[in-house]
Amino acid sequence: MSHSALDRVVRCSRYGRRLLAAHPQLAEAVAGQLDQAFAREAMQAFLAEPPCADEAALHRRLRQLRQRVWWVATARDLAGTADLAEVTATYSTLAEVCLAAALDFHHAALAARHGEPRDEHGQPQQMIVVGMGKLGGGELNVSSDIDLIYLYPEEGDTAADEAGAAIKPISNHEFFVRLGRKLTAALSEATADGYVFRVDLRLRPWGDSGPFAMGFAMLEDYLVAQGRPWERYAWIKARPLTGGRHDELMAIVRPFVFRKYLDFGAFAAIRDLHVQIRREVARREMADNIKLGPGGIREIEFTAQVYQLIRGGKIAALQQRPTLTVLGELVKNELMTTDAQQELAAAYDFLRRLEHRLQYLDDAQTQQLPEDAESQAMLAEAMNFPDYAALLAALERHRNKVTRHFEQMFAAPQTDQVSHPLTAVCCGTADAESTRALLENAGYDDPQRVLATLDALRQHTARLAESTQLRLNALLPPALEVIGSQPDPAATLERFAALIQAISRRATYLALLAEYPAALRQLVRLLAASPWAAQVLTLQPQLLDELIAPQSLMSVPDWAQLATQLRDELDAHPGDTEAQLDALRRFKQVQTLRLLAQDVAGRLTLEALSDHLSFLADVLLAETLDRCWAGLKTRHRDTPRFAVIGYGKLGGKELGYASDLDLVFLYDDADERAQEIYARLTQRINTWLGTLTPAGILYETDLRLRPDGAAGLLVSSVEAFRDYQLHHAWTWEHQALTRARFVCGDAAIGTSFEALRRDVLCLPRDGVKLREEVLAMREKMHAGHVNNSELFDLKHDSGGIVDVEFCVQYLVLRHCNAHPELADNVGNIALLLRAGAGGLVPVELAQAAADAYRELRRQQHAIKLSGAEYARVPLADVASVRDTVKALWRQVMA
Repeated sequence: MSHSALDRVVRCSRYGRRLLAAHPQLAEAVAGQLDQAFAREAMQAFLAEPPCADEAALHRRLRQLRQRVWWVATARDLAGTADLAEVTATYSTLAEVCLAAALDFHHAALAARHGEPRDEHGQPQQMIVVGMGKLGGGELNVSSDIDLIYLYPEEGDTAADEAGAAIKPISNHEFFVRLGRKLTAALSEATADGYVFRVDLRLRPWGDSGPFAMGFAMLEDYLVAQGRPWERYAWIKARPLTGGRHDELMAIVRPFVFRKYLDFGAFAAIRDLHVQIRREVARREMADNIKLGPGGIREIEFTAQVYQLIRGGKIAALQQRPTLTVLGELVKNELMTTDAQQELAAAYDFLRRLEHRLQYLDDAQTQQLPEDAESQAMLAEAMNFPDYAALLAALERHRNKVTRHFEQMFAAPQTDQVSHPLTAVCCGTADAESTRALLENAGYDDPQRVLATLDALRQHTARLAESTQLRLNALLPPALEVIGSQPDPAATLERFAALIQAISRRATYLALLAEYPAALRQLVRLLAASPWAAQVLTLQPQLLDELIAPQSLMSVPDWAQLATQLRDELDAHPGDTEAQLDALRRFKQVQTLRLLAQDVAGRLTLEALSDHLSFLADVLLAETLDRCWAGLKTRHRDTPRFAVIGYGKLGGKELGYASDLDLVFLYDDADERAQEIYARLTQRINTWLGTLTPAGILYETDLRLRPDGAAGLLVSSVEAFRDYQLHHAWTWEHQALTRARFVCGDAAIGTSFEALRRDVLCLPRDGVKLREEVLAMREKMHAGHVNNSELFDLKHDSGGIVDVEFCVQYLVLRHCNAHPELADNVGNIALLLRAGAGGLVPVELAQAAADAYRELRRQQHAIKLSGAEYARVPLADVASVRDTVKALWRQVMA
């Protein structure tokens, strides 16, 4: 490859020709290195031997290394043996190696004259060089500047070492300022051998007017008090390259960049920054700039980084630096479609490779397409196109795709609502007749109720900051329009106003709804469908974030992937119980909101919804078990021999949005301390589930279905549970067992439990005695749920949901011995159909009863969503359904 690769460099790079003419031996020196990337170890070895005697020798060696690396990386890139990742990694590594070598050299020289910088406790201090921009991201260009910031941990003074050599002490600040100047000169000063990297220090606090180097305390004060929005964007890629105490530094930077709560103001900040860049591009006629021009590299970077600024505080995986890595994480977190990510990644690869070939021409830091024919021909060959026109056509295709994705994300919201017909209504400036007509035309049949709601909202928000008030004024007219199209617009508006009052002082949420009209429409649909949803969103407004990504909001949950995502999020907070409790609750809230959105949109059957809510509970219980065991100081083994068993709605996979969890805990462990240890584990799990945090609780739990109920032990051994179920359990406890299942924990215990469950259900039973006991329990439930209204209680009245459940439980316990297929925990509908197929109930009645049960549950679900306390309806609305259930009751229980 060597000869042809070197020839191609000469054809495609004028700088390569000049370099070869000035250093003829260079081609021969690197010829044997072209079959592999220039490794870090080879760079370090070149700088180390022989040692540099003085500063001039160091400068010369650094520049000679840069020439060798340039030649190898360029030859491999143009030959097609190095991909973009290798080229950018090679130059990033070169910068890191040269920085470290120059820093070590000059630190030693300064320390020899002034002593080692130390803090007040005498601990040595080192300079931390922070790489920003593409160096921070490990994505450095061939001819790029390097953006650096010079920091040190603590103030103090230099001091001699134990040898006590004569020195001239100076402050740490002065030491590191001098060191920074020496380091900058070592890299960027032009000598007969050229330069290594141009160094740009303008990203430091206060820019050119700021200190050349500063301590951590000064940096923190600046970021907290004076850090500007564009600096958050700049610090995303910040990476400490030298020295120590990197974790301490990033603990200062991270809260500045990645906010704990959603930050949709970042959209406006980045949009404004991009507008400034576009204006500068237009002013300087730089439309052909592939970095700053339309559809250029910067727009891809902005697209990735706006998500990082907004969501990075919540999604740790977005706190990464390389652009392509972040785009991949956006897909994993369902924030970007795979098609969009692939198009942006392909465009990024094309544009960056083209950028490198532009810079190969003359080793200039440029992203501007050439105007002369020679450069255009060289560029086309370097990019493997037959001519420059073909290159431009491919470039245009990529830039158009980037522009399309960028403008979809950053299109400016309609902030000027003066022309909106409902603006006068929202501001209270229209006369009474016009107001009535406008509201009626918008869909409101009770204008006075609407005006009262708007007036109360105006009074509540009267003292908002001017910028926040402007956002609210821009939001209300389109919101009023969207709400007017809902079935009960006045009630929906009241829920919307309550939400706005709750979030009005947090402008970021107003920005979200202004930036995303689709999010506003989705919010209104949820508020209209369910007062319960309105209450959840009002109490936990951070959930509004989920409304902006329809591909994730409406996608079918992948519970295996979501479980991994939750595990990663919890792993990001090791030992921080409070953060883990909040993470579990946020996860539940987000997934519940997504399911609610799909439910309201009619995309889920009730059975599918219940399955998903049950899967959600399973995932949360499994992680809770793992974290509680890991935090148990008395644990005696790495993995507990312990299992969580779900009963009731969890066991039968019929969970609703606000269902509690019926739980039983089992263990199978011969250790003499097992009972005590697993009892503590059970208490810890119950505490984790039920503790009220700022994010709410996870689940209400009911542990009374354990052996001996509330008087029994919190956790039972498998053998004790078996003995209880076979010899001591009441009939109603066997009824409950029909809907029990292993949820999480030790799979072997789960297998043992299922075998025992089937054994118990298949026991031969006296039909008469069983019927009497089941009827007695049903009467007891009737007595506990007296309905004195004229409405029909869908769950508890005769002919309702509970009657179906009791019929199924009776059929299972009575006939499972002869029909073991009834032992399967497949849900009431499937069991009714199996009973019909087995001749235990007429087939037509079994099917009709299954349909009736489904309809009763559907109506119950709809009523609960509407916010009613009791699921009750006029009897006439369900008369035929009730009659079918009563027919089933007579058939089974007569």
